Amino acid sequence: MGVTGPSRCPSCGEPPEEEGAGCGRCGAGAPAPPDPQTRVPDAALGGETAGRQPATDPRVAGYEAVADAAEQTPVRGTRRCVLCGAGGVDAAGYCPRCGQAQPRERDHMERELEGVGAVSDLGRRHHRNEDFFTVSATALQDGSPAVVAVVCDGVSSATRPDEASAAACEAACESLLESLPRGVHAQRAMHDAVVTAATAVNALAGPDDAQEPRRENAPACTFVGAVVGGGLLTVGWVGDSRAYWVPDDRSVPPARLTEDDSWAAQMVAGNLMSEAEAMADERAHAITGWLGADAYEVEPHTRHFQPDGPGVVVVCTDGLWNYAESAEQMAAVLPADAHARPLESARTLVTHALDGGGHDNVTVAVVPFPAPAGHSATA
Repeated sequence: MGVTGPSRCPSCGEPPEEEGAGCGRCGAGAPAPPDPQTRVPDAALGGETAGRQPATDPRVAGYEAVADAAEQTPVRGTRRCVLCGAGGVDAAGYCPRCGQAQPRERDHMERELEGVGAVSDLGRRHHRNEDFFTVSATALQDGSPAVVAVVCDGVSSATRPDEASAAACEAACESLLESLPRGVHAQRAMHDAVVTAATAVNALAGPDDAQEPRRENAPACTFVGAVVGGGLLTVGWVGDSRAYWVPDDRSVPPARLTEDDSWAAQMVAGNLMSEAEAMADERAHAITGWLGADAYEVEPHTRHFQPDGPGVVVVCTDGLWNYAESAEQMAAVLPADAHARPLESARTLVTHALDGGGHDNVTVAVVPFPAPAGHSATA
């Protein structure tokens, strides 16, 4: 009987590398690859044993965070993280899951009433917003409408400047809403409102500050407010926050209604420097008047005007006017339809400051004159 040689591949004639395997040269006779859609039994993977998790399916790898987020959905009514969308934000303002700090309510604030729109923004450099504003509407004694706007800028070198600006705004607004309906003249009401705001800021100082008010930087802020009503425009201020008048008829010159309590203003008033020279000095923004327990004496400045035609009052902190200092520059940035769209116009002004660098908090209220006839009650 003759000796038979090894079997060969019927396609190419090569001998197989091992019994049962396909041809190593052309692949003929090799078993088909498994279907990728076929589920591999758990038993084949060794099963799930105590202390051991099953192998991760590569098709869903990376989606575990989504599943975790769904499991951590906060209870209805609690704050949700704006970054990862999961978990309730803790009292300190951090997400317990991703650890990121959440935007604070005061980082960006907006308010609109008929006859006024206001916006405040953190800016691009500060870690908190130390500005604040209040806007409201009421009726004068004769039933005619009046609109109130107050803007305050916390002094950054003082302690708790954000609390100072909030306390001043709220106290002044409350004072105005109490006095105007009783028939108090708007200029007198504004004076009293500034004094009331100063008292509220003074109250923030601790016992040691009260005894030695200049030993520490007690909470402090600047102040500017406007009242539109009864055919009059009334402004009051302490510090370097400002008010501007911009007529609807842009052929009529705009005007700055306030004068800064600042080093630069003193140099100009004393004919020691031109305004351009003073503002170029590094001491230009050093304020000489403010509300706070360490203020030497609060001297409220008030003025009232009777404009010849319609327009808007721009009430703002230096975070805005640093980027539109003169009345002409402010009017150029203010939209032409500001009288009809005060909130959108306030947004435009804030955006202008942010685009210019946003080195400070930015706050502005835009108040149309005259007050809208539809308002006759406090809002």
